[in-house]
Amino acid sequence: MNTIDKNYHKLKDEQIINWCKQGKASGQRILYDQFSTKMFRLCFRYIRNEFDTEDVLIKGFMKVFTNIHKFEYRGDGSLEGWIKRIMINESLMFLRKKNNFNLVQSTEAQFVETDENSLAKLAAEDIYALILELPTGYRTVFNLYVIEGYSHKEIGEMLDISENTSKSQLSKSRAALRNLLLKNGINNER
Repeated sequence: MNTIDKNYHKLKDEQIINWCKQGKASGQRILYDQFSTKMFRLCFRYIRNEFDTEDVLIKGFMKVFTNIHKFEYRGDGSLEGWIKRIMINESLMFLRKKNNFNLVQSTEAQFVETDENSLAKLAAEDIYALILELPTGYRTVFNLYVIEGYSHKEIGEMLDISENTSKSQLSKSRAALRNLLLKNGINNER
């Protein structure tokens, strides 16, 4: 193992990007090692199947390496944000191919109030497990809106649905999560 490999965790994103742009396998390996676990978790939130998630992850990294020459470094976090967008898009493309979206067109969204104290009682792993139980459409919109921070307009464009459908799916996902909380003995006490 050479010095570069031993100390890659000390390298700046700019150096890794430059190596990748030069086609250096060591740069690609460092980039993959640095982001693969986090991006696997990101993709798994959408896909829910380990083998399919691995396929999506590999396709995503192939796109990263193929398009790295187009990437423009804009400071800390910009590389991770760029890779994250690629992985989300790959996950959504996979879901569209599988036709797993259980999206129902709706002209008016109905919102369900949730008690934030209920969520505070659960560990992060418990919440993550409950989110994974949601139907694909609910889970996808929930992830995009609540976790990734996209607007309903952006989600609509990404999924080729209306803004109101996105709002409806979010409302339904919250109601489904509330029911899962109740099933797991967490009450919405007010």
